[in-house]
Amino acid sequence: MRVIGLMSGTSYDAVEAAAADLVLRGDVLVMRPLGHLSVPYPGELRELIEGFLPPSETTARAVAVLDTGIGRAFADVAVRALRELCGGEADLVVSHGQTVYHWVEDGTVRGTLQLGQPAWIAEATGLPVVSDLRSRDVAAGGQGAPLVAMTDALALAALPGTPAALNLGGIANLTVVAPGAAPLAFDTGPANALMDAAVRHFTGGALGYDEDGRRAGAGRTDPALLRELLNDPYYRRPAPKSTGKELFHLPYLLQALDAAPVPEPDDVLATLARLTAVTVADACRAHGVTSLAVSGGGAHNPVLMGMLAEELPGVPLEASDALGLPSDAKEALAFALLGFLTVHGLPGAIPSGTGAHRAALLGSITPGRSPLRLPEPAAGPPRLLRVTGEPVW
Repeated sequence: MRVIGLMSGTSYDAVEAAAADLVLRGDVLVMRPLGHLSVPYPGELRELIEGFLPPSETTARAVAVLDTGIGRAFADVAVRALRELCGGEADLVVSHGQTVYHWVEDGTVRGTLQLGQPAWIAEATGLPVVSDLRSRDVAAGGQGAPLVAMTDALALAALPGTPAALNLGGIANLTVVAPGAAPLAFDTGPANALMDAAVRHFTGGALGYDEDGRRAGAGRTDPALLRELLNDPYYRRPAPKSTGKELFHLPYLLQALDAAPVPEPDDVLATLARLTAVTVADACRAHGVTSLAVSGGGAHNPVLMGMLAEELPGVPLEASDALGLPSDAKEALAFALLGFLTVHGLPGAIPSGTGAHRAALLGSITPGRSPLRLPEPAAGPPRLLRVTGEPVW
């Protein structure tokens, strides 16, 4: 099956698309990546998303406008991916959409909302679309995140020791595969979310992120601010757990700066990078991680990666590309994989990673132009992911 995966992360800067051929052979899921695209959101749409996110107030009209705007942006990217990555031939589109709210109370996820109406994608491509992948896991008692854990667990399954996969998006999430134990996955805390918010604040919106970590590299960690940030109770909660920009946003940072003032913006950025490195490293040590495969935008920040290496001496760090999963495409490929599982009647979430009471089938299906015909249900779930550059059928 040829599948296109679409997503936009908590940094809401672009729509990511990746395509892959997928086939299940016994308990081995074989994936052949076909390439990926990253298409920035139109500036006006990005501004609408930024103005919509917590702690902003909103209206039903704003929800409708964004649901349509994001859906159309995803549809445009899907059409490009169909043409440029798939030669005009694909079987399925899987859309994560744009997370705008993750409702957490006392560590329990009550609901989650991703916008991006899939009807626009189905209409533009003519293909069936799997969307809204998180809600079913939440309904089954789970966190609805991190769903990339299924791909991580399958990709890490054959590695020695206690390997882990780390994605550094707006939020950092970790998947740990220990011998003889069920995979564990959870959000460790902010990755780029607070750093990006700080850059926009300090530059009056002129810049959206700290390119190559230059400003953080020019600053120094402020111990008092770091202590204040580390006091957040989120870090002491046991896994499974998840979080997002409904917690880690600019007012959150400004409140911390009121308690521990730092006059130099570059020192604030250095401290925020160190916060990510420390919280990720603490989580890795707590679970005995022996190697780490890193993906996401933060993997391109040499200052952040350097700090992470300092905090985890003796733990090899490498890009997820070493597993055959390009760092910039891994999450989009992960959602393509989840949609493949859904249409084959297989669960896509790992209860030990999300806290759900059972492994549920994920997502809702929007038919394409043709009558909806699903494949025969698979005989059993995959246990291993094999990524190849060769044709899979």
